[in-house]
Amino acid sequence: MTILVAPLNWGLGHASRCVPLVCRFVAEGHEVILGGDGGSLTLLRKHFPKLRYLYLAPLNLRYSAGQRQVWAMVRALPKIIAWALKDHVMLKAVLREEHIDRVISDNRFGLYSRQTECIYMTHQLHIMLPRGWRWLEPLVERLHARIYKHYNKVWVPDFEDITKSLSGQLGHLKKRPSNIEYIGPLSRFEPDDVSIMSRECLVNSSIIAVLSGLEPQRTILEKEIIARYHDSDEQVLIVQGLMSRPNTRIKRGNITIVPYLEDNKLAEALLKAKHIIARSGYSTIMDLAALGLMNKAELIPTLGQPEQQYLALLLCKK
Repeated sequence: MTILVAPLNWGLGHASRCVPLVCRFVAEGHEVILGGDGGSLTLLRKHFPKLRYLYLAPLNLRYSAGQRQVWAMVRALPKIIAWALKDHVMLKAVLREEHIDRVISDNRFGLYSRQTECIYMTHQLHIMLPRGWRWLEPLVERLHARIYKHYNKVWVPDFEDITKSLSGQLGHLKKRPSNIEYIGPLSRFEPDDVSIMSRECLVNSSIIAVLSGLEPQRTILEKEIIARYHDSDEQVLIVQGLMSRPNTRIKRGNITIVPYLEDNKLAEALLKAKHIIARSGYSTIMDLAALGLMNKAELIPTLGQPEQQYLALLLCKK
């Protein structure tokens, strides 16, 4: 079977949670083609350098620098619609050239076709909007449902039992469509791999900050962490989540900054740290849960992102 795996380029979380899927498909003997753009595709190509890859339509969005992201997203709607249409056209062109048995789209709205099996992956069946806009949630939810209605299946990377769920209400609707399947949480970190991690330690840091997400909010949080700890005695490691930069280390007193870490190095640093700072993005939560590190984590929602605020509160309660 030939499978195209294509994550959304919105931070690195969508790509990182596709890593275990690609590993599984390769282990089962399938041919996997990587698809996408930007940092997400770069991350997958670094993990799987021998696999073929396809450039799909780029989506270059930015958040607002303030607390309200709604208007930034409203202004971006024409761009998002055009991007989805381009993806759809590019997939049709690919399918004319070669046979692909299955397409797995992690939140790429336009990657569907009647010519092959198409699977849409998301943890947000229920779309949360900021206070003052919540009256629009039913409409936005219906629009999202019209998108994934084009797909043969919808995979939700979470437990079906909401009492065990990591996504809570985000991934569980009161009325469940028939094409939705719960496939369990996905993480690039496997607990069994911890014992065979590299013995070479990048830096003995008591605090590690793992950053991701759209600009300028990613940079804003990085600056806040530097300001918080620059006079501290603590050893701090900041992983910027910037796949396009050379993987060089910057030392600023007690703070070490790296663009990214390979998975085994990152897992090692997370396990050794006494305190972890990260956004409350769903893929980050799945990674921390896989390593049993939720009790060490300080989850900071992106300003104006109600789903991250919800996830942070949900995990605090648990």
